[in-house]
Amino acid sequence: MPIAALDAIERVTRQKKVNAIGYCMGGTLLACTAAYLHAKGEGDRIASNTYMASLLDFSNPGDMGVFIDEEQIQALEKQMVEHGYLDGCAMSNSFNMLRANDLVWSYVVNNYLKGTSPVPFDVLFWNSDSTNLPARMHSFYLRNMYLHNRLREPSGISLNKVPIDLSRITNPVYFISTREDHIAIWQSTYKGIRLHSGPVRFVLGASGHVAGIVNPPFKIKYGHWTNEDLPESAEEWLNHAEFHETSWWLDWIRWSKAYAGKKVAARKLTGKKFKNLEDAPGCYVTKRLDRPESGVCYLPNALL
Repeated sequence: MPIAALDAIERVTRQKKVNAIGYCMGGTLLACTAAYLHAKGEGDRIASNTYMASLLDFSNPGDMGVFIDEEQIQALEKQMVEHGYLDGCAMSNSFNMLRANDLVWSYVVNNYLKGTSPVPFDVLFWNSDSTNLPARMHSFYLRNMYLHNRLREPSGISLNKVPIDLSRITNPVYFISTREDHIAIWQSTYKGIRLHSGPVRFVLGASGHVAGIVNPPFKIKYGHWTNEDLPESAEEWLNHAEFHETSWWLDWIRWSKAYAGKKVAARKLTGKKFKNLEDAPGCYVTKRLDRPESGVCYLPNALL
């Protein structure tokens, strides 16, 4: 899928290089894609990588580790075989259980027992927008990443029969993690800086997995820490880091300008080759897991 997206971008914009961003599991996928392209001699297709709260070294998965062992994975695989995918609601429930007091019991007490209506909160609404995952993909991910931690090993994983090695990634990379993250703990994401050969910048934001990343750049709400040095220990990095009251996005904007190139006018897609599928924002925005009939989405052939 990432390769198909890169191909589509190149056809539309006639630009070969992109500055890529991956969030959480998307960052893991971005690292895999970059390593795959380098193995194929096409590493220059990605000008820079930005990993948002993403694990590359899974030696310490944090609280997620309570769900990861051979017995539990086998049980999950049996469930996925029935439908061919992991129900997005099941994954959402797993993440909620990691913070049960905040994400489960507070709603039971306030909404069910006390009968109060939940206060509208855009971040929690966004957080509840789950998606189904293909069974083979999710099983591969759990076993090779979480259970056996093979991604950090040179040629530990093969994609499309091509062994990948993260150390072959030489383009600049930017890590942004968050201090209160309960899904991808920052001490573990920090270990990913050792797996690249190119220049690396690591930044730590305040708050958690969602709010710390979706942090408006021009609103002083959650600050961030920076440290130009990258010592072996994550705690040592933080002990000597400088705190900034502003959002980490401002730091990333300054960093990314070096690789972004010149601004260009918005491109208008015309002709049969780039025909729009439907009006923005797209049917996937309104399709819901709890109401499958709420929308039917169509993907271009290049992405199927």
